Amino acid sequence: MARDESWLTEVQVCPSILAADFGAFRAQVVELMDAGARTFHVDVMDGHFVPVITFGHEVVEAIADEVHSRGGALAVHMMVQEPERLAADYAKAGADSFTIHVEATRDIHRALQIVGELGMVPGVTLNPATPVAAIAEAARYARNLLCMSVSPGWGGQAFIGATLERLPQFRALAGAGVGVEVDGGIGPDTIAGVYAAGANRLTAGSAIYRQPDPGQAYVDLVERVRAAGATIA
Repeated sequence: MARDESWLTEVQVCPSILAADFGAFRAQVVELMDAGARTFHVDVMDGHFVPVITFGHEVVEAIADEVHSRGGALAVHMMVQEPERLAADYAKAGADSFTIHVEATRDIHRALQIVGELGMVPGVTLNPATPVAAIAEAARYARNLLCMSVSPGWGGQAFIGATLERLPQFRALAGAGVGVEVDGGIGPDTIAGVYAAGANRLTAGSAIYRQPDPGQAYVDLVERVRAAGATIA
């Protein structure tokens, strides 16, 4: 686990390993940590909640030692039906947070409770077409609020512009010590806007990993957020 939970509310650009080169993804984690990255976003998909299948807890386990030894964190986003069934596996593998879709479980309160009991930060999210009000109660029991800015299930999608109207609602639901994350279509043209709208953790996949120099691409995104007024360590 991460040394503390300050990463939840810090302004960070968070690489999403969904877009990584899986022939060299651990080496890319090292490269991005050398460039300054600390929190990595891990998208888990089951082929049921979304049509695509990605990977399991073994991917978290494969990089947890490297990430944690350098003060980083692993933020797992579960696009999985009834994800609480798998929470113990991810806790054992080294996940620091475990974010659940409100649409994917029959009892979101109990699911978040299970996550917390396992020592992970509980998070909640919802699909872009679901009203933000659907997580208003669940947000009371979560430490991470994830605003999806694309439809869940695929990387490389275009940013949904209405996200800029939804993010202030997420920020209003976030209490002290609660982070607001945005995920999907984040790149040079969108990253400053989502920061200004209320997100503090800015997840980017293709805009980092699919560039000729991922480390430099990460640095360039950080500089765009700094230019918008953010303080990033």
